[in-house]
Order: sequence, then structure tokens, then C-alpha cells
Amino acid sequence: MKSRTLAVAGSFSLLALFTACSTNAPRVDSSPSRSSTAANERQYGNVSSIDVVAASSRGAGGAVLGAVIGAVIGNQVGSGSGRAAATGLGAVGGAVIGSNIDKRNDSDVYRVSVRMDNGSTGRFDYANIDDLRVGDRVRVQGGQLHRI
Repeated sequence: MKSRTLAVAGSFSLLALFTACSTNAPRVDSSPSRSSTAANERQYGNVSSIDVVAASSRGAGGAVLGAVIGAVIGNQVGSGSGRAAATGLGAVGGAVIGSNIDKRNDSDVYRVSVRMDNGSTGRFDYANIDDLRVGDRVRVQGGQLHRI
């Protein structure tokens, strides 16, 4: 009985760990998509567009992972038809928990496109752009935008 209690407690711990780690947090730091900017190299350009983009596609990754872990935990409880019921309830509960964690961590980001002086285009994702506007002159250094 004690080993079963330890197994259930361990399974709940794993459920909490995996569902917390299964989400994609919004990207706050920027990264150019087509620019060959080295860490210390500076490039200059103008902001050509700012779009609001969903940080992730709100897929079912957290729900699926939660359902699998919940089913494993539920399978540790009872025997016979009670075990089957606990497995089903664990899967449903895990899916709900995983889905809620995904929804809580998703947020929109601002995608800033910059037309560089050399003709290339850089794209940067930010959670907050403050008062950056289309047409602003910027410097790109170390993968970061700096208004000049």
C-alpha cells in the first residue's frame, strides 16, 4: 500500500512538472529571420511593418500530454472496473489541466519587420514594443533593435 501511495504521489509530481514545461512561452527577445547579424556587428534600417501575431497556435499539446499523464496516474488507483474509471477520469482531468495551462501562457506578440540598408529584411518578435512606429530608424546589434 505504501509503494502505491508513493507511486501516485510521484505521478502527480510528474504531471505537474510536465504540464508546466509543455507550454511555449511568448518570445520576448528578438531574432532576425534573414539577417546575417553577428553578435557585435551593427546594421541600420527602417521599421517597415508591425503586425500582431499569435505567440503559438494554441495547439492541443498541453491537453494531450496532460491526458496521457492523467491516465497513467489514474491507472495506479483501484482494480478492475474501478481502475478503468480512474484511468478515464485521470485522462479527462489531465487534459483539462494541460489545456488551461496552455491557454494561460499563450499571448500575442508584435512582429517587427525591418528593411535593412543593405536590402535584407529582419523580423523580430516582442511582447511589448513601447512607442516603436513604422518608419522609425533603428540599429540592429546582437539580435536586438535599438531606435536611433
